[in-house]
Amino acid sequence: MAQIHKGKWAAELDGDFVVFLIGARPSVRHPLAWFRDLGGRRGMKHMLDRLTADPDSGLLGYTMGFPVIVQYWRSFEHLEAFAADTGEAHPGAEKTYWQRVSRHGHGAGIWHETFLVKAGQYEAVYGNMPAFGLGAARGGRLHRATNTARERLRAAGAEPV
Repeated sequence: MAQIHKGKWAAELDGDFVVFLIGARPSVRHPLAWFRDLGGRRGMKHMLDRLTADPDSGLLGYTMGFPVIVQYWRSFEHLEAFAADTGEAHPGAEKTYWQRVSRHGHGAGIWHETFLVKAGQYEAVYGNMPAFGLGAARGGRLHRATNTARERLRAAGAEPV
């Protein structure tokens, strides 16, 4: 079991980074087609595990969840390079997905959102948690958190609206 960091902790990451959220709407009526639509055993988890093993990939870390997978990337260029790299599983899985959906009109629904995060323009706090999310991302570090979210953001040079 992962070590629990007792008390209130904050996570920091040097420089800008990207948060990429991706998810899927399951197809209860077509679970096998849904699994295939999302890449099967060579789906997102497989891709992310491979990228995690490669420090130069730009993937800093991810949190697998359902229906949302949260990914942390060093830059948009790293994310974009992964999505377009024909040596990776993603382009083939994406092409197959769109072919299947256009042919059958049913199956998995997919979505993603991309957030470009400027250095110091975020806050991440954890209470009595193991390293998680940004706190577990490659290059991230945890430190004791004090004060309020507004005070922590101000200290980092950000002014919440």
